[in-house]
Amino acid sequence: MGSHPLPVPTTAAGREGLAAILQRPAEAVVAFDFDGTLADIVPDPDQARAHPGAVPALSRLAPRLRSAAVITGRPAALAVEYGGFAEAAGLDHLVVLGHYGAERWDAAGREVSAPPPHPGVAAAQAELPDVLASVGEARGATVEEKGRAVAAHTRRAADPRGAFEALREPLRRLAERHGLIVEPGRLVLELRPPGMDKGVALTEYVRETGAGAVLYAGDDLGDLAAFAAVDRLRSRGVPGVLVCSGSAEVTELARRADVVVDGPAGVVDLLTALAGAIEG
Repeated sequence: MGSHPLPVPTTAAGREGLAAILQRPAEAVVAFDFDGTLADIVPDPDQARAHPGAVPALSRLAPRLRSAAVITGRPAALAVEYGGFAEAAGLDHLVVLGHYGAERWDAAGREVSAPPPHPGVAAAQAELPDVLASVGEARGATVEEKGRAVAAHTRRAADPRGAFEALREPLRRLAERHGLIVEPGRLVLELRPPGMDKGVALTEYVRETGAGAVLYAGDDLGDLAAFAAVDRLRSRGVPGVLVCSGSAEVTELARRADVVVDGPAGVVDLLTALAGAIEG
């Protein structure tokens, strides 16, 4: 089936984690970020779609695992739609943890469960356009309304990195006024409630499933919390593998990873190779 070789992790902990997944796949959780990991980063986040090979690779791999999960800052329903996960064969037990775990979509019931949104998000969202307009370098920055969070994207600004840096402090003050925090990403600054991060979501999900091994793949600064969670799980005896999707924009993640692949296409190759190795 898949002709791509399975990459060899560069660390002993990563090699131990991969060996555990290959030996006992039915006890393993494999989890992914969405944007930049299963889907290419695009200037307009509403145009993001899963890599064409992602669902076929997941459909082949997921039935052999304890669980496959997508952990994203996006609303769960949007990630399901943009990923094309709802009708896919083999993904009957896929779970999508949206808004950093505040929302949950299960393929089995195809429903999103979530607590009420934090009131500070709507308040910050109402003020955000004026804040962007007050920062000259931010001309061209766009707002993404995410329901449980709101984000300012600078990829379309004349100087995307300059706009990103110029907005950091004004958005920190805006977030603070409304009881929120700012999560920086790849030319995006997201305002969201505290206590929501991918590390918390991943740790709780591994505990819930009773997983004996875990692989997490991400591409952005928001994925560092999930990387740290895998490190903590490893220290407690749960083997794990850290995968970085692409290394150019977020070098810190690449330095922390056991395996670095070439963006979403590389993630698909990794999934395909993992499925092939498990199938024997």
